[in-house]
Amino acid sequence: MNDSLLVLGALVAVAAGLWAWRRFHPVSFWYGVGFPARAVLVYLTWHHVASGCKLTRNRRRFRLTLDAIPVVGPASRSAATVVEHKRRVRRVDVERSPRLGILRPTRLGWRMRLRLHDGQVPANYEKAAEGIAHAWRVHSVRVVDVRPGSVTLWATMRDPLVEVVTVPETGELLTVRPGKLENGRDWMIDFRAVPHWLNVGATQSGKSNLANALLKGLAPQPVALVGFDLKGGVELTPYAPRLSALATTRKESVDLLVDLVGEVENRMATCRSHGSRNVWTLPEDLRPVPVVVLVDEVAELFLMADKSEKEQVAKTATALLRVAQLGRAFAVYLVVCGQRVGSDLGPGVTALRAQLSGRVCHHVNDPETANMALGDLAPAALDAARAIPAETPGVCIVAGQDGSWHRARSVYVPESEAEQAARDYAHLTPDWESLVGSAPVVRPAA
Repeated sequence: MNDSLLVLGALVAVAAGLWAWRRFHPVSFWYGVGFPARAVLVYLTWHHVASGCKLTRNRRRFRLTLDAIPVVGPASRSAATVVEHKRRVRRVDVERSPRLGILRPTRLGWRMRLRLHDGQVPANYEKAAEGIAHAWRVHSVRVVDVRPGSVTLWATMRDPLVEVVTVPETGELLTVRPGKLENGRDWMIDFRAVPHWLNVGATQSGKSNLANALLKGLAPQPVALVGFDLKGGVELTPYAPRLSALATTRKESVDLLVDLVGEVENRMATCRSHGSRNVWTLPEDLRPVPVVVLVDEVAELFLMADKSEKEQVAKTATALLRVAQLGRAFAVYLVVCGQRVGSDLGPGVTALRAQLSGRVCHHVNDPETANMALGDLAPAALDAARAIPAETPGVCIVAGQDGSWHRARSVYVPESEAEQAARDYAHLTPDWESLVGSAPVVRPAA
């Protein structure tokens, strides 16, 4: 009896210790206990999981078998049958699962490399990812790295995007950390690496919140911010103290874009005269101020109420496309936002989309917008974008120019915080007239 109580007490003490370890030090508990247990489970069940997800292949092998052959002698037909065993080589089909590499732990799960069977492609594993996740009882399984003959699967135990806390800024020029990626890493937008971005999403999906995060992150940096807000200026006017110029009508937009194209051409001439390919190789005293252009609702720039606006729309599309094509080398960057972005807006939108190598797709109301944002860059991300629920504002699919994509969520930035940042750093706002050498279209009042 005493021995039983001692064993029971020891078990209770161990359970309490494990609970406390997991409760107060979850990261070390995961690496010390959770991950080893999961690794054993993955290795033991991998063949059954691969077979259930149709990732196995039948391979023919030759095996040595013993066959029982009855032999009945003529002199002993009434006697018992004599059985003779003969060895034979037979060809049989053997089901083999993909070769599983070493599991490597991460803070939120693990990653592992798989060697593909002959005839398999990464798309086979992308289709099977949901089934693998359910079999292993994890939040998600993603194909994150593709190499000739192999893929890497990234398993995540829980959704890190349920709650995203404030992310500190990097302090680097033209770099902003608006939130977190699904793999637990910081979501970084580096305009020098990916210069132009398309940000789409329905109302209350988090599209405007991302714009607030970008403005708050760029406000303390030595850059010029330019806005296009054809909804009467109601979206960007509160940030006027930090905007060098703001266009709120189509006529103002055309004039402002003409100024931007002229500034790009001036920077081009400066680089040519100094034998530089871009502004970043110029001497520091000649290097111009970077310009980040925020377009709040791109559809308003391309919609026509009647034929009288056709010429202005054509000028707008041409000028915006020129800024997108030439801006990267001359430190002029675009962030184009829209609720509805489709080919029905005209060929100018499709041509502009091709220049926007960075894509952010929130919850959308129509598949055409998701296809416009991700279809040409990361087709595999379309299903993930369409699956974003409306009740998760800020969750989005992010795709860069390298073709990879991630689920991400931006940090909630209230409008009051973005407006305060615009006021706090108003003294860093470059004067538009001195910047482009011409009269400003609209200089927002502080």
